[in-house]
Amino acid sequence: MTRSPSIPFGRPSITDREREAVAAVLDGPILTHGPQCAAFERTFAAYLGGGAHCVSMSSCMAALHVAWFHLGIGPGDEVICPAMTHVATAHAIELMGARPVFADCDPATGNIDPDHVEALVTDRTRGITLVHYLGIPCDMDAIMSIAGRHGLYVVEDCALAFGARLHGIHVGLFGDAGCFSFYPVKHLTTAEGGMLTTANEQIAALAAQKRAFGVDRTHDERAIPGMYDVTMLGMNARMSEMQAALGLAQMERADQMLARRAENHRILSEALDALEDVRVIAATLPDSRPSHYCLVAQLEGRLAPRRDDILLALRRAGVGFSVYYPHPVPRLAYYREKYGWTDGQYPRAAAISDASVALPVGPHLGPDEMHSIAGAFGNIVKEL
Repeated sequence: MTRSPSIPFGRPSITDREREAVAAVLDGPILTHGPQCAAFERTFAAYLGGGAHCVSMSSCMAALHVAWFHLGIGPGDEVICPAMTHVATAHAIELMGARPVFADCDPATGNIDPDHVEALVTDRTRGITLVHYLGIPCDMDAIMSIAGRHGLYVVEDCALAFGARLHGIHVGLFGDAGCFSFYPVKHLTTAEGGMLTTANEQIAALAAQKRAFGVDRTHDERAIPGMYDVTMLGMNARMSEMQAALGLAQMERADQMLARRAENHRILSEALDALEDVRVIAATLPDSRPSHYCLVAQLEGRLAPRRDDILLALRRAGVGFSVYYPHPVPRLAYYREKYGWTDGQYPRAAAISDASVALPVGPHLGPDEMHSIAGAFGNIVKEL
Protein backbone atom coordinates (compact mmCIF):
# COMPACT_ATOMS: atom_id res chain seq x y z
CA MET A 1 0.00 0.00 0.00
CA THR A 2 1.26 3.50 -0.89
CA ARG A 3 1.94 5.65 2.14
CA SER A 4 -0.09 8.85 2.34
CA PRO A 5 2.13 11.95 2.57
CA SER A 6 2.62 13.16 6.12
CA ILE A 7 3.77 16.46 4.58
CA PRO A 8 1.09 17.25 1.97
CA PHE A 9 1.98 19.24 -1.13
CA GLY A 10 -1.00 21.52 -0.66
CA ARG A 11 -3.80 22.08 1.80
CA PRO A 12 -6.30 24.95 1.96
CA SER A 13 -5.69 27.28 4.89
CA ILE A 14 -9.20 27.64 6.32
CA THR A 15 -10.02 29.17 9.71
CA ASP A 16 -13.22 29.74 11.67
CA ARG A 17 -13.33 33.24 10.18
CA GLU A 18 -13.76 31.76 6.69
CA ARG A 19 -16.32 29.22 7.87
CA GLU A 20 -18.38 31.93 9.56
CA ALA A 21 -18.25 34.14 6.46
CA VAL A 22 -19.58 31.36 4.23
CA ALA A 23 -22.24 30.38 6.79
CA ALA A 24 -23.46 33.97 6.95
CA VAL A 25 -24.07 33.97 3.19
CA LEU A 26 -25.95 30.67 3.43
CA ASP A 27 -28.21 32.25 6.04
CA GLY A 28 -29.00 35.16 3.72
CA PRO A 29 -31.18 35.65 0.63
CA ILE A 30 -28.51 36.07 -2.09
CA LEU A 31 -26.25 33.22 -3.16
CA THR A 32 -24.87 34.55 -6.44
CA HIS A 33 -24.24 37.81 -8.28
CA GLY A 34 -24.50 39.89 -5.12
CA PRO A 35 -22.71 42.16 -2.65
CA GLN A 36 -20.04 39.67 -1.56
CA CYS A 37 -18.72 39.39 -5.13
CA ALA A 38 -18.67 43.18 -5.48
CA ALA A 39 -16.83 43.55 -2.16
CA PHE A 40 -14.31 40.87 -3.09
CA GLU A 41 -13.62 42.66 -6.39
CA ARG A 42 -13.05 45.98 -4.61
CA THR A 43 -10.81 44.42 -1.97
CA PHE A 44 -8.76 42.53 -4.53
CA ALA A 45 -8.37 45.68 -6.64
CA ALA A 46 -7.22 47.69 -3.63
CA TYR A 47 -4.64 45.02 -2.79
CA LEU A 48 -3.25 45.02 -6.32
CA GLY A 49 -3.18 48.82 -6.50
CA GLY A 50 -2.04 50.52 -9.69
CA GLY A 51 -5.54 51.50 -10.76
CA ALA A 52 -6.69 47.88 -10.93
CA HIS A 53 -10.22 46.95 -11.94
CA CYS A 54 -11.36 43.43 -11.04
CA VAL A 55 -14.12 41.12 -12.23
CA SER A 56 -14.82 37.95 -10.23
CA MET A 57 -15.14 34.75 -12.27
CA SER A 58 -16.11 31.13 -11.77
CA SER A 59 -12.51 30.02 -12.44
CA CYS A 60 -9.21 31.24 -13.86
CA MET A 61 -10.03 29.28 -17.02
CA ALA A 62 -13.27 31.23 -17.30
CA ALA A 63 -11.35 34.50 -16.88
CA LEU A 64 -8.93 33.51 -19.66
CA HIS A 65 -11.84 32.56 -21.90
CA VAL A 66 -13.72 35.80 -21.22
CA ALA A 67 -10.54 37.83 -21.83
CA TRP A 68 -9.98 36.42 -25.32
CA PHE A 69 -13.72 36.45 -26.02
CA HIS A 70 -13.79 40.17 -25.22
CA LEU A 71 -10.65 40.87 -27.27
CA GLY A 72 -12.29 39.25 -30.27
CA ILE A 73 -9.83 36.63 -31.46
CA GLY A 74 -11.19 33.87 -33.66
CA PRO A 75 -10.59 31.50 -36.57
CA GLY A 76 -7.52 32.38 -38.61
CA ASP A 77 -5.90 34.23 -35.70
CA GLU A 78 -2.76 33.11 -33.85
CA VAL A 79 -1.82 33.79 -30.25
CA ILE A 80 1.71 33.10 -29.03
CA CYS A 81 1.51 30.91 -25.93
CA PRO A 82 4.06 29.40 -23.55
CA ALA A 83 4.86 25.72 -24.05
CA MET A 84 5.50 25.56 -20.29
CA THR A 85 2.13 26.30 -18.68
CA HIS A 86 -1.11 24.72 -17.55
CA VAL A 87 -3.27 23.61 -20.45
CA ALA A 88 -5.92 26.22 -19.54
CA THR A 89 -3.69 28.96 -20.98
CA ALA A 90 -3.88 27.33 -24.41
CA HIS A 91 -7.43 25.99 -24.11
CA ALA A 92 -8.82 29.52 -23.79
CA ILE A 93 -7.35 30.33 -27.21
CA GLU A 94 -8.56 27.07 -28.75
CA LEU A 95 -12.09 27.66 -27.49
CA MET A 96 -12.20 30.88 -29.52
CA GLY A 97 -11.24 29.00 -32.69
CA ALA A 98 -7.81 30.65 -32.80
CA ARG A 99 -4.49 28.79 -32.86
CA PRO A 100 -1.96 28.80 -30.00
CA VAL A 101 1.59 29.06 -31.35
CA PHE A 102 3.95 27.77 -28.70
CA ALA A 103 7.15 29.41 -27.48
CA ASP A 104 9.87 27.78 -25.40
CA CYS A 105 10.90 28.99 -21.96
CA ASP A 106 13.85 30.50 -20.18
CA PRO A 107 15.42 27.56 -18.30
CA ALA A 108 16.37 29.75 -15.32
CA THR A 109 12.80 30.86 -14.57
CA GLY A 110 10.50 28.63 -16.64
CA ASN A 111 8.91 31.78 -18.09
CA ILE A 112 8.24 32.39 -21.77
CA ASP A 113 11.36 33.41 -23.73
CA PRO A 114 10.81 36.87 -25.30
CA ASP A 115 13.34 36.16 -28.07
CA HIS A 116 11.34 33.11 -29.14
CA VAL A 117 8.14 35.16 -28.95
CA GLU A 118 9.60 37.75 -31.31
CA ALA A 119 10.65 35.06 -33.77
CA LEU A 120 7.12 33.61 -33.89
CA VAL A 121 5.24 36.79 -34.80
CA THR A 122 3.54 36.62 -38.21
CA ASP A 123 0.87 38.62 -39.99
CA ARG A 124 -1.70 36.26 -38.39
CA THR A 125 -0.57 36.95 -34.81
CA ARG A 126 -3.19 38.82 -32.77
CA GLY A 127 -1.89 38.37 -29.25
CA ILE A 128 0.57 37.03 -26.71
CA THR A 129 -0.40 35.08 -23.62
CA LEU A 130 2.01 34.12 -20.85
CA VAL A 131 2.11 32.50 -17.44
CA HIS A 132 4.10 33.85 -14.51
CA TYR A 133 5.54 30.40 -13.81
CA LEU A 134 5.55 29.48 -10.09
CA GLY A 135 4.72 33.11 -9.34
CA ILE A 136 7.97 34.38 -10.92
CA PRO A 137 7.23 37.56 -12.90
CA CYS A 138 7.84 37.31 -16.63
CA ASP A 139 10.01 39.86 -18.43
CA MET A 140 7.05 42.14 -19.03
CA ASP A 141 9.22 44.98 -20.33
CA ALA A 142 10.33 42.78 -23.23
CA ILE A 143 6.87 41.26 -23.80
CA MET A 144 5.08 44.61 -23.82
CA SER A 145 7.73 46.04 -26.15
CA ILE A 146 7.09 43.23 -28.64
CA ALA A 147 3.33 43.68 -28.30
CA GLY A 148 3.62 47.42 -28.85
CA ARG A 149 5.75 47.08 -31.98
CA HIS A 150 3.35 44.60 -33.56
CA GLY A 151 0.01 45.86 -32.22
CA LEU A 152 -0.75 42.70 -30.21
CA TYR A 153 -3.02 42.01 -27.25
CA VAL A 154 -1.44 40.62 -24.07
CA VAL A 155 -3.22 38.36 -21.57
CA GLU A 156 -1.37 37.33 -18.40
CA ASP A 157 -2.08 33.99 -16.74
CA CYS A 158 -1.51 34.80 -13.07
CA ALA A 159 -2.87 31.52 -11.68
CA LEU A 160 0.28 30.98 -9.58
CA ALA A 161 1.19 34.61 -9.06
CA PHE A 162 -0.96 36.38 -6.47
CA GLY A 163 1.43 38.72 -4.65
CA ALA A 164 4.03 38.83 -7.44
CA ARG A 165 5.25 42.24 -8.56
CA LEU A 166 7.66 43.69 -11.09
CA HIS A 167 8.88 47.31 -10.72
CA GLY A 168 6.33 47.58 -7.90
CA ILE A 169 3.45 46.78 -10.27
CA HIS A 170 1.39 43.70 -9.51
CA VAL A 171 1.36 41.13 -12.30
CA GLY A 172 -1.94 41.07 -14.14
CA LEU A 173 -1.81 44.84 -14.75
CA PHE A 174 0.79 45.00 -17.51
CA GLY A 175 -1.24 43.53 -20.38
CA ASP A 176 -4.82 43.99 -21.48
CA ALA A 177 -6.02 41.50 -18.85
CA GLY A 178 -4.71 39.29 -16.07
CA CYS A 179 -6.36 36.10 -14.83
CA PHE A 180 -6.02 34.71 -11.29
CA SER A 181 -6.94 31.34 -9.81
CA PHE A 182 -8.42 30.60 -6.39
CA TYR A 183 -8.19 26.82 -6.63
CA PRO A 184 -7.88 25.14 -3.18
CA VAL A 185 -4.07 25.03 -3.00
CA LYS A 186 -3.41 28.48 -4.50
CA HIS A 187 -2.26 31.54 -2.51
CA LEU A 188 -5.90 32.37 -1.82
CA THR A 189 -8.81 30.01 -2.19
CA THR A 190 -12.49 30.42 -2.88
CA ALA A 191 -12.76 26.61 -3.25
CA GLU A 192 -12.96 27.24 -6.99
CA GLY A 193 -12.97 30.61 -8.68
CA GLY A 194 -10.97 33.26 -10.46
CA MET A 195 -10.54 36.96 -11.11
CA LEU A 196 -10.02 38.98 -14.27
CA THR A 197 -7.89 42.06 -13.66
CA THR A 198 -7.08 45.02 -15.87
CA ALA A 199 -5.93 48.61 -15.67
CA ASN A 200 -8.55 49.46 -18.31
CA GLU A 201 -11.91 50.41 -16.82
CA GLN A 202 -13.81 49.79 -20.07
CA ILE A 203 -12.39 46.25 -20.44
CA ALA A 204 -13.49 45.50 -16.87
CA ALA A 205 -17.01 46.83 -17.45
CA LEU A 206 -17.51 44.87 -20.67
CA ALA A 207 -15.93 41.70 -19.26
CA ALA A 208 -18.32 41.93 -16.29
CA GLN A 209 -21.27 42.10 -18.68
CA LYS A 210 -19.98 39.26 -20.88
CA ARG A 211 -19.40 36.95 -17.90
CA ALA A 212 -23.14 37.32 -17.11
CA PHE A 213 -24.92 36.49 -20.39
CA GLY A 214 -24.48 39.98 -21.86
CA VAL A 215 -27.30 41.27 -19.64
CA ASP A 216 -27.35 45.08 -19.56
CA ARG A 217 -28.03 45.65 -15.86
CA THR A 218 -27.42 43.98 -12.52
CA HIS A 219 -30.18 43.05 -10.09
CA ASP A 220 -29.57 46.27 -8.15
CA GLU A 221 -29.88 48.35 -11.33
CA ARG A 222 -33.30 46.96 -12.35
CA ALA A 223 -36.15 49.35 -11.64
CA ILE A 224 -38.55 46.44 -12.00
CA PRO A 225 -37.25 43.04 -10.84
CA GLY A 226 -36.83 40.60 -13.71
CA MET A 227 -36.70 43.31 -16.39
CA TYR A 228 -33.50 43.62 -18.39
CA ASP A 229 -32.15 43.53 -21.94
CA VAL A 230 -29.26 41.59 -23.53
CA THR A 231 -27.02 43.87 -25.57
CA MET A 232 -24.17 41.50 -26.44
CA LEU A 233 -23.21 37.85 -26.58
CA GLY A 234 -22.14 36.50 -23.21
CA MET A 235 -21.72 33.41 -21.06
CA ASN A 236 -22.22 32.37 -17.44
CA ALA A 237 -18.84 32.68 -15.74
CA ARG A 238 -20.01 34.22 -12.46
CA MET A 239 -18.61 33.57 -9.02
CA SER A 240 -21.01 32.60 -6.24
CA GLU A 241 -21.53 34.65 -3.09
CA MET A 242 -20.19 31.79 -0.94
CA GLN A 243 -16.95 31.74 -2.92
CA ALA A 244 -16.59 35.51 -2.68
CA ALA A 245 -17.20 35.49 1.08
CA LEU A 246 -14.48 32.89 1.47
CA GLY A 247 -12.14 34.96 -0.68
CA LEU A 248 -12.84 38.12 1.30
CA ALA A 249 -11.95 36.36 4.55
CA GLN A 250 -8.80 34.95 2.97
CA MET A 251 -7.73 38.45 1.91
CA GLU A 252 -7.52 39.41 5.59
CA ARG A 253 -4.59 36.98 5.93
CA ALA A 254 -3.05 37.48 2.49
CA ASP A 255 0.17 39.13 3.63
CA GLN A 256 0.61 36.63 6.45
CA MET A 257 0.25 33.66 4.10
CA LEU A 258 2.56 35.18 1.48
CA ALA A 259 5.21 35.83 4.13
CA ARG A 260 5.06 32.20 5.29
CA ARG A 261 5.49 31.02 1.69
CA ALA A 262 8.49 33.30 1.19
CA GLU A 263 10.19 32.12 4.38
CA ASN A 264 9.49 28.46 3.64
CA HIS A 265 10.91 28.90 0.14
CA ARG A 266 14.04 30.57 1.53
CA ILE A 267 14.72 27.77 4.00
CA LEU A 268 14.18 24.99 1.50
CA SER A 269 16.06 26.75 -1.31
CA GLU A 270 19.13 27.33 0.86
CA ALA A 271 19.16 23.66 1.82
CA LEU A 272 18.81 22.37 -1.74
CA ASP A 273 21.45 24.75 -3.08
CA ALA A 274 24.04 22.62 -1.29
CA LEU A 275 23.15 19.54 -3.36
CA GLU A 276 25.06 18.61 -6.49
CA ASP A 277 23.07 18.43 -9.76
CA VAL A 278 20.07 20.22 -8.20
CA ARG A 279 19.13 23.76 -9.28
CA VAL A 280 16.24 25.73 -7.83
CA ILE A 281 14.22 27.59 -10.47
CA ALA A 282 14.05 31.19 -9.25
CA ALA A 283 13.51 34.81 -10.26
CA THR A 284 16.37 36.49 -12.12
CA LEU A 285 14.96 39.91 -13.02
CA PRO A 286 16.00 42.87 -10.88
CA ASP A 287 13.20 44.68 -9.06
CA SER A 288 10.94 41.62 -9.14
CA ARG A 289 9.14 39.95 -6.26
CA PRO A 290 7.94 36.37 -6.79
CA SER A 291 4.97 34.92 -4.92
CA HIS A 292 6.51 31.50 -4.12
CA TYR A 293 3.72 29.17 -5.16
CA CYS A 294 6.00 26.17 -4.74
CA LEU A 295 9.68 25.33 -5.11
CA VAL A 296 10.74 23.55 -8.28
CA ALA A 297 14.04 21.69 -8.13
CA GLN A 298 15.51 21.15 -11.60
CA LEU A 299 17.53 17.95 -11.75
CA GLU A 300 20.67 17.99 -13.85
CA GLY A 301 23.54 15.70 -14.73
CA ARG A 302 23.25 12.20 -13.29
CA LEU A 303 19.95 13.04 -11.53
CA ALA A 304 17.97 14.19 -14.59
CA PRO A 305 17.08 10.68 -15.84
CA ARG A 306 16.23 9.55 -12.29
CA ARG A 307 13.41 12.03 -11.67
CA ASP A 308 10.64 9.42 -11.38
CA ASP A 309 12.76 7.33 -9.01
CA ILE A 310 13.11 10.40 -6.81
CA LEU A 311 9.35 11.02 -6.86
CA LEU A 312 8.59 7.46 -5.80
CA ALA A 313 11.18 7.68 -3.02
CA LEU A 314 9.65 10.96 -1.78
CA ARG A 315 6.26 9.28 -1.66
CA ARG A 316 7.68 6.44 0.42
CA ALA A 317 9.22 9.04 2.73
CA GLY A 318 5.85 10.72 3.25
CA VAL A 319 6.78 13.94 1.43
CA GLY A 320 4.15 15.46 -0.84
CA PHE A 321 5.21 16.68 -4.28
CA SER A 322 3.88 17.54 -7.70
CA VAL A 323 5.16 18.23 -11.22
CA TYR A 324 4.74 21.66 -12.85
CA TYR A 325 3.94 20.70 -15.54
CA PRO A 326 3.91 17.01 -16.58
CA HIS A 327 4.29 17.89 -20.28
CA PRO A 328 4.91 20.94 -22.42
CA VAL A 329 1.40 21.79 -23.64
CA PRO A 330 2.13 20.90 -27.30
CA ARG A 331 3.12 17.38 -26.17
CA LEU A 332 -0.27 16.74 -24.54
CA ALA A 333 -2.38 14.35 -26.60
CA TYR A 334 -4.98 16.87 -27.80
CA TYR A 335 -2.39 19.35 -29.09
CA ARG A 336 0.02 16.67 -30.29
CA GLU A 337 -2.67 15.03 -32.40
CA LYS A 338 -4.02 18.32 -33.75
CA TYR A 339 -0.78 20.18 -34.47
CA GLY A 340 1.93 17.51 -34.37
CA TRP A 341 4.93 17.10 -32.12
CA THR A 342 8.60 16.61 -32.85
CA ASP A 343 11.00 15.50 -30.13
CA GLY A 344 13.37 18.34 -29.36
CA GLN A 345 10.87 20.99 -30.48
CA TYR A 346 10.71 22.75 -27.08
CA PRO A 347 13.80 21.41 -25.32
CA ARG A 348 13.86 23.79 -22.36
CA ALA A 349 10.19 23.25 -21.51
CA ALA A 350 10.63 19.50 -21.91
CA ALA A 351 13.63 19.54 -19.57
CA ILE A 352 11.52 21.11 -16.82
CA SER A 353 8.62 18.71 -17.43
CA ASP A 354 10.80 15.62 -17.53
CA ALA A 355 13.44 16.37 -14.92
CA SER A 356 12.02 18.55 -12.16
CA VAL A 357 10.29 18.09 -8.81
CA ALA A 358 7.82 20.55 -7.28
CA LEU A 359 8.05 20.72 -3.49
CA PRO A 360 5.60 22.39 -1.10
CA VAL A 361 6.15 25.76 0.60
CA GLY A 362 2.52 26.64 1.41
CA PRO A 363 1.36 28.24 4.66
CA HIS A 364 0.09 24.88 5.95
CA LEU A 365 3.77 24.11 6.60
CA GLY A 366 6.50 25.71 8.69
CA PRO A 367 10.29 25.63 9.17
CA ASP A 368 10.31 22.15 10.71
CA GLU A 369 8.62 20.68 7.64
CA MET A 370 11.02 22.53 5.34
CA HIS A 371 13.98 20.95 7.13
CA SER A 372 12.30 17.55 6.95
CA ILE A 373 11.69 17.91 3.21
CA ALA A 374 15.27 19.03 2.62
CA GLY A 375 16.63 16.14 4.67
CA ALA A 376 14.53 13.56 2.88
CA PHE A 377 15.29 14.98 -0.56
CA GLY A 378 19.02 15.19 0.19
CA ASN A 379 19.18 11.61 1.44
CA ILE A 380 17.32 10.32 -1.62
CA VAL A 381 19.53 12.02 -4.21
CA LYS A 382 22.71 11.01 -2.38
CA GLU A 383 21.63 7.36 -2.35
CA LEU A 384 20.95 7.22 -6.09
